Amino acid sequence: MNKKILLIAIAAVVALGATAQSKDGGISESMLEQMRKSYTNSPEQRAIKNALSSTPLSQLGYNSENLANMDTHFTHRVKTKGITNQKSSGRCWLFTSLNILRAKMINKYKLPEMEFSQNYCSFHDQLEKSNVFLQKIIDTRNLPIYDSKVRGLFGSPIGDGGNFKGAANIIMKYGIVPKEAMPETYQSEHTKKYRSILTTKLRIFGLELRAAKSRKEAMALKEKQLAEVYRILVECMGVPPTEFEWTRRNRNGKVVSTEKYTPKSFYEKYIAEDLKDNYVVFMNNPTYEYGKYYKGKVGTHVYDGDSWQFINLPMERIKEMAIASIKGNTGMYLSCGVGYSKKGYSLDLNNFDYESLFRTKLTMDKYDGIVTREIRSNHAMTLMAVDLDKDGKPRKWMVENSWGATNGHKGHLIMTDEWFDKHVFNVVIERKYIPEDILKILDKKPVKLPIKKYKAKNK
Repeated sequence: MNKKILLIAIAAVVALGATAQSKDGGISESMLEQMRKSYTNSPEQRAIKNALSSTPLSQLGYNSENLANMDTHFTHRVKTKGITNQKSSGRCWLFTSLNILRAKMINKYKLPEMEFSQNYCSFHDQLEKSNVFLQKIIDTRNLPIYDSKVRGLFGSPIGDGGNFKGAANIIMKYGIVPKEAMPETYQSEHTKKYRSILTTKLRIFGLELRAAKSRKEAMALKEKQLAEVYRILVECMGVPPTEFEWTRRNRNGKVVSTEKYTPKSFYEKYIAEDLKDNYVVFMNNPTYEYGKYYKGKVGTHVYDGDSWQFINLPMERIKEMAIASIKGNTGMYLSCGVGYSKKGYSLDLNNFDYESLFRTKLTMDKYDGIVTREIRSNHAMTLMAVDLDKDGKPRKWMVENSWGATNGHKGHLIMTDEWFDKHVFNVVIERKYIPEDILKILDKKPVKLPIKKYKAKNK
């Protein structure tokens, strides 16, 4: 075959491939050529290309005029003292839950600034999550290892994330202690590496459980495995106290009492609340039906604990209760997505304008954001302030964060009401602030989670 014929043959093959790619969904040569022609290299395009090549997107997209419009005045604010810091850990859910109880205790007993031991609760959370993984491995040991349930378990044996129901399960089972009774360690504040080691060990344990000859043998083996998990946790996080002495002082620093406590007796004396029943989790998720009570099958964080459950409501109803709680000097657990339009201490939809920078639409509503996973909850904070206009409508909200006092506005983040609507998912509210018509929803038969299909989008 001469060179000319060979070139013709190659061209035919390329043309055939381009046609096939186009037909099968690939990028054909003609499509690529149209893309090349669409970029005209205009002065505007060159200027933006040059800027993007050397400048962070967050600087180019930042709306500098917007932050100047955010003030720090709030008409109603929950009284509390101090800002906590979760450091390099995913324990925001636990810090937030304890911060709500901390504010109550400080106000009730007129205490100076104080904290509960997050490390004490984290220790038992990690122990319980290890047990959940091992027990689920036993429960699924007759399924093939390539089954999706089994693969899901081995894919993520343990983590340090969570939710309010998980915190309630841990606190009600193990009690709480003041921070000085079990202070933080390096590993409790920097959880990634020790959890990776514990994850590896749990996977090894999981294989051992699947190799057991009977369920009875597997259950006995699990007890020995948990003893080793406990040892690893002690060496990383310290020994959880079973009894301790604590001196209570008033806000002026004067000693009021010095007594011995157990973690449970300390909780009963200073908090004495049924966290599982006295608080209701509310969700604003437009892909679920509103006015429904949703409930999961499995305990949250604790294998035999209460499952994840919530009432899904329009945001306006949730805001009414949140305002009542703030006016009643009671903070709330709030979960949302952060990183969306965050700048300094402000959470505002208009903080960044990437649409103008790229000259294309980049926004979607909450429904579409959820179904495409563009919008999701990834952080928990304490809702503790609202600024109302003359008609009683919220203009903005403020949350106490757990990223230290130097982060944001003195440890707080301020969110516009529009941002609240779009990015807040859960607010946990005490029963005394919930209207009777909403409480009655809990009496209805719950919808089992996970749901099988999304609710149709309202046009």
